[in-house]
Amino acid sequence: MEAPFTIFIVEDDPWYGQLLHYHLSLNPEDTVQLWTSGQDCLDNMHLRPDVVTIDFSLPDISGDKLLARLRLRWPEVPVIIISAQSKIATAVQLLKAGAADYLVKDDNTKDLLWNAIQKLRETNALREQVKRLEDQLQNKYDFSKILKGHSPAIEGLFGLMEKAAQTPVNVSITGETGTGKELVAKAIHMKSGRHKKPFVAVNMAAIPAELLESELFGHEKGAFTSAVARKIGKFEEANGGTLFLDEIGDLHPAIQSKLLRVLQERELQRVGGNEHIKLDVRLITATHKNLSEEVKNNNFREDLYYRIIGLPLLLPPLRERGS
Repeated sequence: MEAPFTIFIVEDDPWYGQLLHYHLSLNPEDTVQLWTSGQDCLDNMHLRPDVVTIDFSLPDISGDKLLARLRLRWPEVPVIIISAQSKIATAVQLLKAGAADYLVKDDNTKDLLWNAIQKLRETNALREQVKRLEDQLQNKYDFSKILKGHSPAIEGLFGLMEKAAQTPVNVSITGETGTGKELVAKAIHMKSGRHKKPFVAVNMAAIPAELLESELFGHEKGAFTSAVARKIGKFEEANGGTLFLDEIGDLHPAIQSKLLRVLQERELQRVGGNEHIKLDVRLITATHKNLSEEVKNNNFREDLYYRIIGLPLLLPPLRERGS
């Protein structure tokens, strides 16, 4: 079933206005309002129309100025321009200014307008469907569904995860193997403002040290013997989203310094390349080790430790989560 629309027609020619009003009213679900001036339209925008059609040549305000005022105050409402002018330059200018469509007045206008509104209706339906799917996806990553348990430790963790999702700071997760560190990282990402962007997970312990730099930062063709083509690294893959570095405590010292520089500069150079690539990445790290002890034992750089620690989360072991 089609969603009902409230449609505003702004047309100073009584006969033409009534023609469009009659044609669009053939859909009994819709509410069609006819206004004869731009000011009448503006005064009644509190009725929350789903689409506004305006004649380009109104007596009190030109179509381009009315479009500008509508876009400024009600940017979510699509505006269709109907004009006797057939100049392509005028149409292009108005479409660039934000008009949803531009129709030339002729014998086919009423049918073209009907089709344009149907397309807007379909777009709205798709947008609503995407919103429902996004809500379902976010609900899938509800913290209480990711981690089971009702102990004080797990309830406290949920509160910190909520803070992590609402702030852009780096997050460091510590917990025993099998406690769900990647699930926690993914849930934080899905609840954050970056949820529409990539979530890229890398297990640092699973990648040989000699390949890790290329895996993280990418490489150019010919950077080394087996580099037969350019490779995009994980940082670039995650640009705009979240990069999850699991088992960060196992990171080779040589890569630690390079990672630190990338985090400090918020840019990277691919191996064998000269281009500086800007980054916008939210970093979440995880380890089963005590990183502060690793720093004391000179196994982990202190400056890198303070760069990644951000908001620390300690995942309680399964035995301490309650039923």
